[in-house]
Amino acid sequence: MTFDNTILSILTFLPLLGVAAILFVPAGGESAANLSRGIALVTSLVVLALSLFMWAAFDPSTPGFQFVVDHAWIGDNIGYRVGVDGISVLFVVLSALLMPICILSSWDSVGTRVREYMLVFLILEMLMIGVFVTLDLAMFYVFFEGTLLPMFLIIGIWGGKRRIQASYKFFFYTFVGSVLMLLAMMAMYWDAGTTNIMRLLQHDFPQGMQVWLWLAFFASFAVKMPMWPFHRWLPEAHVEAPTAGSVILAAILLKLGGYGFLRFSLPMFPDASAQFANFVFLLSVAAIIVTSLVALVQEDMKKLIAYSSVAHMGFVTMGIFAGNALGIQGAIFQMLSHGLVSGALFLCVGVVYDRLHTREIAAYGGLVENMPRYAVAFMVFTMANVGLPGTSGFVGEFLTMIGVFQINTWVAFGAAFGVIFSAGYALWLYRRVIFGALTKESLKSMLDLSFKEKAVLYPLIVLVIVFGFYPAPILDTTASAVDALVAQYSASVGLSEPLVAAAH
Repeated sequence: MTFDNTILSILTFLPLLGVAAILFVPAGGESAANLSRGIALVTSLVVLALSLFMWAAFDPSTPGFQFVVDHAWIGDNIGYRVGVDGISVLFVVLSALLMPICILSSWDSVGTRVREYMLVFLILEMLMIGVFVTLDLAMFYVFFEGTLLPMFLIIGIWGGKRRIQASYKFFFYTFVGSVLMLLAMMAMYWDAGTTNIMRLLQHDFPQGMQVWLWLAFFASFAVKMPMWPFHRWLPEAHVEAPTAGSVILAAILLKLGGYGFLRFSLPMFPDASAQFANFVFLLSVAAIIVTSLVALVQEDMKKLIAYSSVAHMGFVTMGIFAGNALGIQGAIFQMLSHGLVSGALFLCVGVVYDRLHTREIAAYGGLVENMPRYAVAFMVFTMANVGLPGTSGFVGEFLTMIGVFQINTWVAFGAAFGVIFSAGYALWLYRRVIFGALTKESLKSMLDLSFKEKAVLYPLIVLVIVFGFYPAPILDTTASAVDALVAQYSASVGLSEPLVAAAH
């Protein structure tokens, strides 16, 4: 056993050791709750350290999969196969980074069934990492669908007043789309004779078959992201979920759809991807503009940020189906940046919600007077959400728009026009909550960030600014894998120079 063939397995299943330890904690009592919190936090920090170690050992110059393990599991075809490439490795790191932040943010805000809460979050971490490292079609489906159950419980048990309705809507929407994906996976197995993703990436599916496979996978990934108009479940799920649940939902689970497009739709069904590219562009621009306009009239902070997520995922799908290196690089960067920024925005909402127990925008105003540190943190993440240069949000949006501009100038224009609306709703939210006179009596006693809240928000501020000025660590990691994907996609659709051909 070496580092290369054990690190991903350890990363994936180490959270289950934390689960086993928490199971031995006796139920009830504050000491038991604190012990459960401590075990979950330590486990997630160890996973984070190992993920950073894995990233450091990753060779970005190699476009193929690394740390590969391939063992027979069920019969001769379905196997335990794991590995990461430049497209997936950073999503593992992002998942590991946000989990201790979520646990720490829930330390005081979740007081009921704490033991079960920590159990569910560690299981969710295992499933999320499993999605990004698996190289077997059957395992991917198990991990991909498995993430539904912990989030269903998080919303349904620890959510708000309408948590039951929100949890069932979330489960129903995402499950229905995934059933179609399962049928497509069965068809892929019958045609290729394997569930090995590495072999499926080299398999040429018949062009007529690609259309149906693409549509089936699209049904699942479009709902998961979610793309407009398949987003109806998202605002309600965010509003009812606890703060940490909203962070994971926005930062990681929404990225499973974008990752699926990059792992399956573009490389395995290239002809169908090229055929449906304009359809995706239309939905992407509609998502950016329509949901931004809807966000402008929201009265609930969480719902506004939820619609903002739909708009930002429009940039992701737009960049992916541009089919060029700039677009795909920008889409990956946008997903990673959005994971940090949207997660941080939901944490900022959680800070004031824990104090006042309302998310209504009208209930706030003038918080800069007695919460200056909070005002600065909220400002950084608001500017990153807008795409201000110097923040990570700018890099992803800028690259995706350049990539799409080389394919279709009208699509790029529509996306750029939508950025204006995003600035409108984000700045409107910030002005209503932070600025103005501090006149409401309920706000005058609110205290600034506590030590735990600083420990949660300050690292995210540093990352958002650092990657805004110096995006090279992310772009260098993804470059080789993206170049290989673009070369394969271009060769499959018959374009030796896809950027120039499409632009002219």
